[in-house]
Amino acid sequence: MKIAVIGAGIIGVTTAYELACDGHEVTVLERRGAAAEEGSFANAGIVAVGDITAWTAPGMPGKLMQHLFSRYAPMNVRLPLSGRELAWMWRWHRACKLDAYLVSRGHLLGLASYSRERLHHITAELKLEYERSDGHMVLLRSEQDSKRVQTSLQVLRDAGVAFKELNPADARKIESGLNPDTALFSAVHLPDDEVGNCRQFALLLKNEAQRMGVKFLFNASVTQVVPSAGITLGIAGDHTPHHYDAAVMCAGLDSTRLLDALGLKIPLIAVHGYSVSAAIREPLNAPRSAVMDERYKVAISRFGNRVRVAGCAEIGGPAGKKRASALQTLYKVLHDWFPGAANLSSGVQEWKGARPILPDGPPVLGPSGLPGLWLNLGHGASGWGLSCGSARVLADLIGGRAPDLDVNGLGVGRLRI
Repeated sequence: MKIAVIGAGIIGVTTAYELACDGHEVTVLERRGAAAEEGSFANAGIVAVGDITAWTAPGMPGKLMQHLFSRYAPMNVRLPLSGRELAWMWRWHRACKLDAYLVSRGHLLGLASYSRERLHHITAELKLEYERSDGHMVLLRSEQDSKRVQTSLQVLRDAGVAFKELNPADARKIESGLNPDTALFSAVHLPDDEVGNCRQFALLLKNEAQRMGVKFLFNASVTQVVPSAGITLGIAGDHTPHHYDAAVMCAGLDSTRLLDALGLKIPLIAVHGYSVSAAIREPLNAPRSAVMDERYKVAISRFGNRVRVAGCAEIGGPAGKKRASALQTLYKVLHDWFPGAANLSSGVQEWKGARPILPDGPPVLGPSGLPGLWLNLGHGASGWGLSCGSARVLADLIGGRAPDLDVNGLGVGRLRI
């Protein structure tokens, strides 16, 4: 089939690659000038089955309210809030129940595990070389922090995810650069998790897809999607209609603009995240792989000769404006755990990116309900970790095959009120 993929972030690139593997004629349309320039650009890079979680954990709305008055808040709400964001928060509040959370968490764990397998398969098959390392450690500053994660650890046990609870001394044997002056009660090490440069991988896979015949049209903003005897797309500045047998929507938050016009109201909003990337000044003081500060929900990852600190979850406010206190939280956590590791005097990249998320947590994969239009949306902060599996699932569904993963509960039908 002749298929259009709308969006060239990590979700769009992996989807295009998998469709090309199945022999389809694929064209990717991207409004930016290159691939992976939005949410895939400078994320934490953690591919962590053990750290995948749904936002619908019981008590989350209360935690969000508490963080409104915290100086170093892992979550925040900023004004103004749009009508879509207010409606999303209401649906999210209703979804924060234990039974719903366990179902969502199960879907995410299954998809994350499958996606990691597919990532390893693609990396080995294509011999892709990008900045990556094995292992991921969750740092628990206090006994209270340790107690808070016990429910999540039981979920991991039930799912068969490998992890080990460590005392401070054993944690520092794995991550020797951890600051001994910062209180550490315990840690959880997940040896099968990993950290990798999402944008590097996306660009490498884009090149492989191009060698397979995939066409990438950059600076091509889709203005209209018309499902009728296939799919017709309108492109800004181009008066020629572009006809395809099918299209896959992978455009993140921008997808809502196109789907709303079709009467398909997907409750998708952006939860913005921040990151700071800097050159490593002293390798012995830098992380070996990746650590997550559980209290502040901040990840510190190593990418070759750079360190990246990423975190914060921000709803509302001006999309293009960085909040100083969010960046200060990242710098604080970096200094707490790896003081002097990074050169912060020059060449520092501060980034804010949108992470499109649905109110119940998991992404939506599969047919849209409109002829020829498919959806691969709403991966939130876990887009990198869920991308390869989501793409393979989508390609199988389009090809009329049963995916290797049970996708019940991941379709668009669950989002209808």
